[in-house]
Amino acid sequence: MAVTMLDPKTALIVIDLQNGIVAYPTVHSASEVVQRAAALADAFRRHDLPVVLVNVTGGAPGRTDQGRSLGDLPAGWADFVPELNQQPQDHIVTKRTWGAFTDSDLNAHLKKLGVTQVVIAGMSTSIGVESTARQAYEHGFHVTLAVDAMTDTNADAHINSTTRIFPRLGESGSTQEIIALLDKRSA
Repeated sequence: MAVTMLDPKTALIVIDLQNGIVAYPTVHSASEVVQRAAALADAFRRHDLPVVLVNVTGGAPGRTDQGRSLGDLPAGWADFVPELNQQPQDHIVTKRTWGAFTDSDLNAHLKKLGVTQVVIAGMSTSIGVESTARQAYEHGFHVTLAVDAMTDTNADAHINSTTRIFPRLGESGSTQEIIALLDKRSA
């Protein structure tokens, strides 16, 4: 299903497009994902709509079968990629769990701005993006997933999220479709 509309107050949430994460081997070209997310950020800013940039600096506590600690991160690992062109008005969320709403001010920030819909892009599709999308849906936001502006380190996980999970959380569309809807509102 294609994205059908954007609410008057829609925010963009870009997940984990930071130096350390985009260096991981991915299913789709990370540079193309970054390029598309940057185009979305530029379009949202051009239309005076909120942009939220999310990075990750740690992991949730607890044991897992696939224990994975980020450990000591090198300098610059959590810095946003320069292509996102971070602006002073962008809202920054630093997370230590998969989802951007957990233990952050994101929900309160968006509600204060009157946001009713979020567009989500970034990495990894099945982890940070999906978790944030689930949380946004549970907080009552309309959710749109920019599926060509996201990727994963695991092809099966990416496909599962985009074909099985996302249709239950919101609408999916391409970067170009989303930007066209933004531009159409101003025409």
